[in-house]
Amino acid sequence: MNGTSVDSYRDIAVALSPPAVSQYLATHDWELELREADVREVWRLSDEGGPRGRIMLPLATDYVDFQPRFLDSLRALSLIYGWDPPELAERIAATRADLFFVRLDQVTTDGTIPFKQAEKVLEGLFKMMKAAATTADDPHHSHRGRRSATVTEFLDDDVRLGHTKRGSFVFTVVTRLGDPATSHSDGEPEAGFPRQVMETLASGLQATRDLALTWNEGAVDRAGQSGLSASLVESLLELAQPDTLRALDLSFDWAVAAPRPRVDVSRILVDRDTMAGLPRVRERLVRREQPPRRETVVGTVRTLNRDELGDDDQETTNIVLSAHVRGRLRNIHVQLSGVDYEWAIRAHFRKLPFTVTGDLIFERGAWRLTGEIVVDPSFLQHHQA
Repeated sequence: MNGTSVDSYRDIAVALSPPAVSQYLATHDWELELREADVREVWRLSDEGGPRGRIMLPLATDYVDFQPRFLDSLRALSLIYGWDPPELAERIAATRADLFFVRLDQVTTDGTIPFKQAEKVLEGLFKMMKAAATTADDPHHSHRGRRSATVTEFLDDDVRLGHTKRGSFVFTVVTRLGDPATSHSDGEPEAGFPRQVMETLASGLQATRDLALTWNEGAVDRAGQSGLSASLVESLLELAQPDTLRALDLSFDWAVAAPRPRVDVSRILVDRDTMAGLPRVRERLVRREQPPRRETVVGTVRTLNRDELGDDDQETTNIVLSAHVRGRLRNIHVQLSGVDYEWAIRAHFRKLPFTVTGDLIFERGAWRLTGEIVVDPSFLQHHQA
C-alpha cells in the first residue's frame, strides 16, 4: 500500500466505523463466518462462480494495531468491488439497516438443530416482527383482524432475513430504514416507521423479560406504550419450546447512518427463569386485549373429562370444544353437568356440531367459557328425531 493509498483510506476511515462496515456487509450478500464479540468479524462473499473474497474486520478500537487493520479491510473491499476510496465510503455510509440477532443457546450433539425447530423459529420471528409493527402503528390495537397498509408494506418490503452466523445458530433479521425523512424544525432527520418498529420490538422484549421475572401490574396497564402485546410474548414462547434450549440471546445493532434510537436496549437475555414466567405474562395480556364477552360457540367436542362431584351431588365434566372464534380456531374448555353433559356425549360420539353460549375468557393458560353456560340442543334434538 503506497503513501497515497494510505492517506486516501485514512481519510475515509475517519467517516466510517466497524459497525457501519459490518451492517453494509450484512445487507449485501456477505456471509458472516466468525464473530468474536468486540474483537473481530470474518466475512465471505460468494457468487455462482465461487468465492469472491474474504476479509477480517477488526472491532476492537482500543487495540494498538486497530487502525492499520481497519485500513486493510477497507482496501480489500475496494479491490473486491473495484471502487475507489470515495465511492466505497459513500456506499457504506448510505447503509441504513437495523439488525436484530436471535441466538439459540442450546445443547446439540452434532452441531445441528431439528429442521422443524428451524421452521418454528422463522414462524416465530415473523410473528414477532408483525406484533412489533402492529403495536408501533397503533399501541391500542387488539392484534386481531386486519392491519393497516403501513404494517403490511413494512412486512412485505422493509424486513428481511439475513445470513445466519457460521458455527452457532444465530438468525439475523434485517430492517431496511430507507431514506430519512426530515420534519423537525432543527433539520434533524426523523426516524421512519421501520426504526419505530425496531424500537418497539426492543422495548417490548425488555418489558416482557422484566415482567416475566418480576410481576408489575402497572406495566400491563401501559402495555402499548412499552411495546408489550400478547402476540409478542407468544412469539417468544414459540422460540423457547425446545427443552434443550438454555437461553435466547437477543441483540440489536442499530444503523449508524440513522438517528440514534430512542431506546437504550441493545441486548436481552431470555434464560430458563424468564421462560418460566412468560405464560403468566401472556395470559394477563390476552385478558387485557380480549376481555370476557358473551359468545355463542359452535364446534366439535374433542374430549370429555369427568371431575369430582360438584354442587348438589351432580357429576361435572370439562369438555374441550374445537371451534372458530373471532376468525381463529381455538380449543375451548367448558364445564358442564347433568343434561348438558349428556348432549355433549351425543355430539362427541356422533361427531355432530355442539352449540353452547358463555363468557369467553383466557384463563390458566387456556380459553374457557365461564359465567352462565347455556347449551342449545336444538340441532341435536332434530338429528335425533
